[in-house]
Amino acid sequence: MLKGISKIVSPELLKILCEMGHGDEIVIADWNFPSATMGKRLIRADGIGGREMLSAVMDLIPLDTYGEDNFVLMHLAGKDTEIPVIWEDYRKIAAEKDDNVMESQIERFAFYERAKNAYAVIATGETSLYACVILKKGVFKE
Repeated sequence: MLKGISKIVSPELLKILCEMGHGDEIVIADWNFPSATMGKRLIRADGIGGREMLSAVMDLIPLDTYGEDNFVLMHLAGKDTEIPVIWEDYRKIAAEKDDNVMESQIERFAFYERAKNAYAVIATGETSLYACVILKKGVFKE
């Protein structure tokens, strides 16, 4: 264990976050997301919720400030019209951790394509629908 790092951040996840560079993206996926299919690198976080994982990851990396978005949610599809409660929780966590949150929502299959190009996917045990988020890593400033 290391001081100041959440116990839910595995050594494998810590390594992945360290390897990521400016502009690289990481997906925090719910349990319905096809994580193994989409992920170039897959980190298992079974039993850990999306809120907890988002908070732990955002404690360790800054969000990108140079692109159009750095916090990407999957747009509601089909008959799903009710905004997921978890989105408000995600937004609150992100705003508390970083002053530069630029949110976007993209269509499901566009989200899948973007996830395929992400540096890694974290497969959580989150059971809420539409509880996937893509984070774009920024630069560390002194």
